[in-house]
Amino acid sequence: MPPMRHPGLLLLLFAAALLAAPLSVAAWRPWPPRNETSAAAAGGLAGLAASKKFEGSSEFVKLQYHMGPVLATAITVHPIWYGPWPASQKRTIRAFLRSLSPSPPSNSSSPTVASWWRTVRLYTDQTTANVSATVTLGAEKSDARMSRGARLSRLDIQAVVRDAVSARTRPLPADSGGVYLVLTSPEVAVENFCGQVCGFHYFTFPSVVGYTLPYAWVGNSATRCPEVCAYPFAIPAYVHERKPEAPPNGDVGVDGMVSVIAHELAELASNPLANAWYAGTDPSFPTEIADLCEGIYGTGGGGAYTGQLLTDERSGAAYNVNGVGGRRFLVQWVWNPVLSYCSGPNALDQ
Repeated sequence: MPPMRHPGLLLLLFAAALLAAPLSVAAWRPWPPRNETSAAAAGGLAGLAASKKFEGSSEFVKLQYHMGPVLATAITVHPIWYGPWPASQKRTIRAFLRSLSPSPPSNSSSPTVASWWRTVRLYTDQTTANVSATVTLGAEKSDARMSRGARLSRLDIQAVVRDAVSARTRPLPADSGGVYLVLTSPEVAVENFCGQVCGFHYFTFPSVVGYTLPYAWVGNSATRCPEVCAYPFAIPAYVHERKPEAPPNGDVGVDGMVSVIAHELAELASNPLANAWYAGTDPSFPTEIADLCEGIYGTGGGGAYTGQLLTDERSGAAYNVNGVGGRRFLVQWVWNPVLSYCSGPNALDQ
């Protein structure tokens, strides 16, 4: 999307108008608030899950297109590893990113990560161009020493992106289809992390970074709040008689991150400049295509119920999509604009 890299006057005015707004377009928590959990415990959950087509569907959902661009050209994801990251954890996340658009075509068993991405591809812009089918893993940058410190504000995340694209050695390219994925290790505290958000996305300001670049941040919650951001691999203490699911890659923090990464990439692709696909009237506080399906991973999902999941016969781990190299992942569903409810490739009624 070259226009995003060389913004014209209208785009600059749009960015300037949002400078006073919150710096995250989308922020989410996969577990419902305590009052929702209490309502479910009182009997509401059974009624919701009883409907095969519940999955977030509602006549009150007014997802609208606001005439902005989607990421219609080939997407290159550039991870920025902030903090110390073990090689094994990097491999898991890379495998997920490579699974979105495997090349050569993967022989992975259905359902696949790529088939999950097909729902995201249904979103179009005013030229009728769909979100790109091509998502590739691009160049990476590491900042193991945490040059911006172990406590980051939301604006600091943009500074981390700037450091990566302006580095003296091996800078990340500010390319036409690039999206920048800032991944913070468990040692790093980010503003509102755990209390309000598990991840967010936005676009960088030219005044800060030098370019208008779509980016997302996702944090590893393993030692901070796995019961908030790595659900269902960890369960809040106030939810009784519920055991956590076993993570498919054996890592609660990273397996939890994968679903948040999927959430943010889906919304970044369909609403990169906060003026494309979302529900609500305020672009600073939109409800986007993954927000509509928080906590839903399978048929019957809703309330505090994940929906029907698949189970690894050997490890007992829960998953709903297969990736490259035999990897398995659990990712939340997204809103299907054709069906007008949340859907995923592991749906039992497909």
